[in-house]
Amino acid sequence: MKQLMNFMGRETGEKQRKAVLRLELDYELATLFDAMSESDKLKITECKEKLKKIRQELLALKAL
Repeated sequence: MKQLMNFMGRETGEKQRKAVLRLELDYELATLFDAMSESDKLKITECKEKLKKIRQELLALKAL
């Protein structure tokens, strides 16, 4: 029974993390768009790095 409760808790946590990551993904894409509109090369690079990390985490959670 304890194992089942742990599994259910972990599953809920993963769902919440996936939702948060998707929000972060949307935010970073919007930030990247703004940076591209302003031709801010430094901000573009920073956004791309953050997006790569978000993508890797989503892949690890099998959310993509």
